[in-house]
Amino acid sequence: MPRNPNNLSTDLRGAGRLTIDAITGITHMVESLHRTITRLSGRLGTPNQDRTKGITGMVYRNIRSVTEVVGDGIDVLLDRLSLKLGEKDSSPGREAVLSALNGVLGDHLVARNNPLAIPMQFRSNGKPLNEQSLLETIQKSDGKIAIMIHGSCMNDLQWNRQGHNHGAALAHDLGFTPLYVHYNTGLHISENGRKFSDLLETITAQSRKPMALFIVAHSMGGLVSRSACHYGKESGHTWVKHLRKLIFLGTPHHGAPLEKGGNWIDTILEISPYSAPFSRLGKIRSRGITDLRYGNVVEDDWKECDRFDFRGDPRTPVPLPESVQCYSIAATTGKESNGLGDRLMGDGLVTLNSALGRHKNAELNLSFPQTHLWVGRNMSHLDLLNHPEVYETMKKWLKT
Repeated sequence: MPRNPNNLSTDLRGAGRLTIDAITGITHMVESLHRTITRLSGRLGTPNQDRTKGITGMVYRNIRSVTEVVGDGIDVLLDRLSLKLGEKDSSPGREAVLSALNGVLGDHLVARNNPLAIPMQFRSNGKPLNEQSLLETIQKSDGKIAIMIHGSCMNDLQWNRQGHNHGAALAHDLGFTPLYVHYNTGLHISENGRKFSDLLETITAQSRKPMALFIVAHSMGGLVSRSACHYGKESGHTWVKHLRKLIFLGTPHHGAPLEKGGNWIDTILEISPYSAPFSRLGKIRSRGITDLRYGNVVEDDWKECDRFDFRGDPRTPVPLPESVQCYSIAATTGKESNGLGDRLMGDGLVTLNSALGRHKNAELNLSFPQTHLWVGRNMSHLDLLNHPEVYETMKKWLKT
């Protein structure tokens, strides 16, 4: 199983590398702005991306050189310091910060081999389950496994909200054995989909008894689950045959308004050469987040494309998995039915139509059976994790 990153020296080293990367990035941005202002040829158009020259260029080169030396020095010092530092228990606060960091910059952390990058794994109470403990958990179950997969910028501990945990409640009320997935939400959804499929295959490979899988997915976790079903079928994985039901909680099947708004901001900033260098700040968001613009679930949706380009919906239609009963719960902050409010904001992050899989394009419309849909009113996106009506609806669906 992947190494547990819960080590203080690892955290400090990762934060140090991230700081160095940030300084270097800002140096590039400021230099670009400097060059644009001093050599501007017009108000609109693409700014010159060349490095500055002369004394100014020397200054920027020195900043980069010093930054690289400091970065190397931090790693050396922290390697020595790590000998005196012990393991640090996971805490909800630390886990929340680490998860948010991975959600926004997780792809960058992986690309830089930063130890703060979260590996995909099953966990229990914030602790990774190794092969032996995972096998023991499965063998002690009665074969009904509830896979709990969290949303963007979150972690498995956050299924516990305001004293309620859907997984624990299902274990108590219906005899399910919950397994909690922890993963880096900054990676492409299709990357996590492949990893999730591989992870689920380890369950079926280790089980010695008949098994039924049920997935409960919050937000982005639903897109990762759909992606896993797609790639699991494509790869001939056996876990797909064991999947009985899939419940989506506030999943942005057709994207989220905030990421679409971010794409507009990228475009507006790049209109002027004065503001174009600052558009890089807007682009400090992960591949996972930009996949939320339309709800990309397969590699073809982003391959060979600039993910920051302002363009139409590029998705390949991916229907709900066959032979699996799929259900969707959506929420809206409005107390009463309001066409405009539901259409624009929904639960604050995901609109009703997106969460319910509805789309004008028949190929993209997910066509859930009407009896497999439920809408909660006066609820936010996070309320889906603990609202009593949400849980009772899930329980009813999982009983049948």
